[in-house]
Amino acid sequence: MNEYLKHDEWCIIEEGFTPENHRSSESIFSLGNGNMGQRAMFEEQYSGETLQGTYIAGVYYPDKTRVGWWKNGYPEYFAKVLNAPNWIGIDVKINGEMLDLAKCEVSEFIRTLNMKEGVLERSFVATMSNGNKVKIEAKRFLSIVTSEVGVIRYSVTALNFDGKISFNSYIDADVKNEDSNYDEKFWDILNTKSMTGEAYITARTKKLDFHVCMNMRYKVLKNGQDVTATADIIEKEKYVANTVEFSVEQGDELSFYKYVSVLSSLNHNKTEISGNAAKVSAAAFEKGYGALLEEHVAAWAEKWTISDIVIEGDVAAQQAIRFNIFQLNQTYTGEDERLNIGPKGFTGEKYGGSTYWDTEAYCVPFYLSTSRPEVTRNLLIYRHKQLQKAIENAEKLGFTNGAALYPMVTMNGEECHNEWEITFEEIHRNGAIAFAIYNYIRHTDDKAYLAEYGLDVLVGISRFWSQRITYSEAKKKYVMLGVTGPNEYENNVNNNWYTNTIACWCMSYTQEAFKHVKESNPARYEEIIKNLNFDFETETARWNDILENMHFPVDEETGVFMQQDGFMDKEQLMASDLDPQFRPINQFWSWDRILRSCFIKQADVLQGVYLFEENYDMETIKKNYNFYEPRTLHESSLSPCIHSILASKIGDIDSAYEMYLRTSRLDLDDYNREAHEGLHITSMAGTWMSIVEGFGGMRVVNGQLSLKPLIPEKWQSYSFKVLFRGNLLNIYVSAEEVGVINEEGDDISIFIKDDEYKIEKSSSLVIEN
Repeated sequence: MNEYLKHDEWCIIEEGFTPENHRSSESIFSLGNGNMGQRAMFEEQYSGETLQGTYIAGVYYPDKTRVGWWKNGYPEYFAKVLNAPNWIGIDVKINGEMLDLAKCEVSEFIRTLNMKEGVLERSFVATMSNGNKVKIEAKRFLSIVTSEVGVIRYSVTALNFDGKISFNSYIDADVKNEDSNYDEKFWDILNTKSMTGEAYITARTKKLDFHVCMNMRYKVLKNGQDVTATADIIEKEKYVANTVEFSVEQGDELSFYKYVSVLSSLNHNKTEISGNAAKVSAAAFEKGYGALLEEHVAAWAEKWTISDIVIEGDVAAQQAIRFNIFQLNQTYTGEDERLNIGPKGFTGEKYGGSTYWDTEAYCVPFYLSTSRPEVTRNLLIYRHKQLQKAIENAEKLGFTNGAALYPMVTMNGEECHNEWEITFEEIHRNGAIAFAIYNYIRHTDDKAYLAEYGLDVLVGISRFWSQRITYSEAKKKYVMLGVTGPNEYENNVNNNWYTNTIACWCMSYTQEAFKHVKESNPARYEEIIKNLNFDFETETARWNDILENMHFPVDEETGVFMQQDGFMDKEQLMASDLDPQFRPINQFWSWDRILRSCFIKQADVLQGVYLFEENYDMETIKKNYNFYEPRTLHESSLSPCIHSILASKIGDIDSAYEMYLRTSRLDLDDYNREAHEGLHITSMAGTWMSIVEGFGGMRVVNGQLSLKPLIPEKWQSYSFKVLFRGNLLNIYVSAEEVGVINEEGDDISIFIKDDEYKIEKSSSLVIEN
């Protein structure tokens, strides 16, 4: 852990500049607006360790892999969101000396991420080598109202000298990805232009030919009044800039305002993109910093109105949940069904910014309750549009008859992950996609989705399971061989309990979906049967035979669901037996040693118990939790939240709270020593789940909302809001009472601790806890 950030309810605050923390801070203080994102690099030049990161949603590159591409079925490339041209740069010279925090004396340094307003601020005093002292105040935001605009206010105050201060404002397209497989640069330059007060670069990606244009404008104020200076125009092959210099006296403040438009060919015609970028930056310049900031802050206030969670009595917990919600809201807005949620969002290069099963398993519950239904629907449609690619992925591995294997990692539906134990074996991702359809319909009651989009996907997935499962003469049972479950510290195992469980559930749910579509929309049912060439009697007969005769490994002595065949053959150690200085083990142990150990990276059996808890009694849930939790290292960001929810379920509130802090402060306190690589965006949705589904006990049961709230001892109270079938409910929990306010929508009936209550529109309910 690395606890260097100050606790505050609405802000992330770093006091004092420690270069060793800077790359982690670049991740933690990142900004985004759904359309683009920016790591918190400095605007001014910095010669210390840094990871320049500017990312544009949907713009990626198929980087040829180093391994496996010559083997049948292996992906040829790993897709990655590109490090785009750097638009934030403002070099500052003080009497001819470049401002560089790695080379000057820095004091009074404060970096603040204001999550309430969506603004990054930074201030410090720099003493140059010649003794000149300046105070710097920088403020930056990416507009969530005009999502193609970024704005910077950068102020320099001369504290102890008279002289010259210059600003060199630039856009630099000579950038690279740190994770480039062959040290290749991914951008070609189409045109550059620099003129007084304005400059732009239009670049294209290699291979896929995405075009991006960035256009900058600026103005300067001296002590609050407009000033101008003759600009030196710089125009190179990959770099454009304007340099302006001003005379100052001691106490003078120069404020440099930079307005930049960032446009891509996803949303603009390539022949018009440069002109459109000029129009967007001109409009931002004309509107001005104050008006842009005001509308941006108001839009964030609206987001917080629905998605905020309020915790009284625990500042660390309050800060953490808001940080997680903030990052989720600035990563994905649901406006564009072509986009999805990368595990690192806009905060780093790891995982390539591609789509993983994290979206369906972790993010869908968050967006279902905090956004209009169309947002989650777009996440599902994203997968439906890639169904044919999923079928092609399965065909590459020898599957037939429309069987669909969705990719572990993708941008366009093609598999682009090249680790064999993941690409070919971690097939439970198919189940997560099917469950997301069920979860969406369970929450919204949008059963029409099945006929429109969902059933096609469910059939493709069920056909895959039917072919992937084989019959064992030795066991006289169906089995699934050579898989990797959610626990990636086990590879190539037989009969992973979770994978077998979710596969069978998929085949069962698909039949329920068929029944509903047949009854509600017979014409569409016949169309689907015909289009899919689905032999209902034959195919479902095999599915049902599998359901009746599937092998699920169980330890006969304890009754615990075994993670896979042979799990008890391992030496049964506990996580507490490990020396903390050698954690996480993936940074110290060989992979061979990890695979031979009993240690679990993340919830596996417990993932299935969480999804299908209604199938198990409390004794079974406790038994499996108490067996697996001590063996789990939580070295995946996706793990602590599931354990927290189940700990709440069984009434172990202390463990639930401990796991909540671990998942919520995973990046803020850098539990796994990897914040410098970027944040764990998709697991942040699990933090929300830990409170709402864990402490709040929220479920949808038979079409109704149900609550079974608990409260950690350290908290005085907590509250959250839920959008549910046209109602906006504000739920409040303290040790003494539970309150529900029906803020929007008609009358609604909900269950609280198994008792049903009717809450009329615009009214509230308070009961004893």
